Amino acid sequence: MYKKTDSAVWQGRTDHETDHAYFRYHQIVQLATTAKQGSIGLIGFVCDEGVRRNNGRVGAKDAPLALRKQLAPLPWRNPVHENSLIDLGDIICEGHELERAQQELGDKVSDILTNGKAIVLGGGHETLYGQYLGVRKAAGPDASIGLLNIDAHFDMRSYDKQTSSGTMFKQILDDDPNAHYFVCGIQQYGNTTALFDTADQYDVQYFLDEELDSLLFTTELNDFMDAHDVLLVTLCMDVLNAAEAPGVSAPSPFGLSALKVRDILRQMVSHKKTVSFSICEVNPLLDVNNRTAKLGAYFINEVIMNSFE
Repeated sequence: MYKKTDSAVWQGRTDHETDHAYFRYHQIVQLATTAKQGSIGLIGFVCDEGVRRNNGRVGAKDAPLALRKQLAPLPWRNPVHENSLIDLGDIICEGHELERAQQELGDKVSDILTNGKAIVLGGGHETLYGQYLGVRKAAGPDASIGLLNIDAHFDMRSYDKQTSSGTMFKQILDDDPNAHYFVCGIQQYGNTTALFDTADQYDVQYFLDEELDSLLFTTELNDFMDAHDVLLVTLCMDVLNAAEAPGVSAPSPFGLSALKVRDILRQMVSHKKTVSFSICEVNPLLDVNNRTAKLGAYFINEVIMNSFE
């Protein structure tokens, strides 16, 4: 189901009514039902059905609203264009109809990409599958898609019984020979040996959380990005240290720092082939003083700033 964003969500301090040097996000964003040429389009995915199926802690469906509220008062530090940022509303998962909602999200992402770039506000990490469907639809069947994931988990579990927030990348790789997977931040004790074996079987390029300061990581990331026609980036917030991101489905004591994630994210989204980004697994029900939602908004801001370069 599709729903427009309530304009009341976009509120914040106004230092000046007309001078762009004083503007904040709430003064830049436009609300619309369709994307506009040259814009960055925001689309929310109000869903945590995949997390529920994966036996996780639900609540991520409230994240699109929480992220917008935290993004609204941030200073706008980019040039001001007529169609800089468009909020296109939310796709809402009704009941347990995850697959239908993912298809609706894919259609919306594809529409956005015909005009500009897409940012998806998840939602559980099942958001990624809908994002992928949209990128594939827009890119065409023959384009080589690089799937870039910052995550503590592979999300390559079996989906014999049902899909979930832990199966998406296996779903994609099983069906799409022109999609390839690079994931960084993987935790040894957050994944079974069987999942490491599955990643090896599918030729996944992965780096553990403790390997991200190496020259090899930087080199292989750049080589992977250069090798594909189109890049899709997704960030699962459970990759972060639980002290900095407590409001997630699966918090991690050994997670990455926010600064490290920011550094990797900048590398990924500034590449000329990157067309779409999603942020997933922010759970406002489990958050502490909006700490995780605010950090998520800062990451979205980083993506937007680097997408204009």
